[in-house]
Amino acid sequence: MATTAMASSRSDENAKYNLSLKIKGFTLIELLVVIAIIGLLATMAIMALNGAKKKARDTRRLADMKQIMTALDLYYDQYGDYPTSDNDGCGGWDVGNLDYSFMTNKLPGIMDNIPRDQIATGNCNGYRYYRYGAGSYGCPVTKGNYYVLGITNMETSGNPYPNSPGWSCSGRNWQGEMEWVTGKFRFE
Repeated sequence: MATTAMASSRSDENAKYNLSLKIKGFTLIELLVVIAIIGLLATMAIMALNGAKKKARDTRRLADMKQIMTALDLYYDQYGDYPTSDNDGCGGWDVGNLDYSFMTNKLPGIMDNIPRDQIATGNCNGYRYYRYGAGSYGCPVTKGNYYVLGITNMETSGNPYPNSPGWSCSGRNWQGEMEWVTGKFRFE
């Protein structure tokens, strides 16, 4: 009987020892599953952050356009017309992006540091401004010169951007050329 009790006692100790080994660690598969889940969550967080960054840049672009429009109105009040556009090699458009300054020396004393798109590059991407002569593209001659101001690279929506005011005359629709666009006649 003593032998049986001793064997039973050892068996209990071995069972406790084996049980404690099973409780102490994770299997390789469990670790891989946890790592995969963490990786998936990290990827989702990065994607959400990138979406928020794009939305913030688009919000900044729209705020820049409002500032530029206000500056153009002030320029008009002071000089009676809108400034001419530079020819940055994009069909006469004044282009503002990382490669091109925007409306250089066009709004002196009103807006000396005119904002430009901070990620767009290339000749025709980013902010765009052009002053047209009266009657261009079928616009009413009686309304005088007019400007078109737009953005070619909104990141969170296609063409047209949801709150784009749009701008067109009978001979041209600029909304098809830019995601966000507006314009204003000299005599409105």
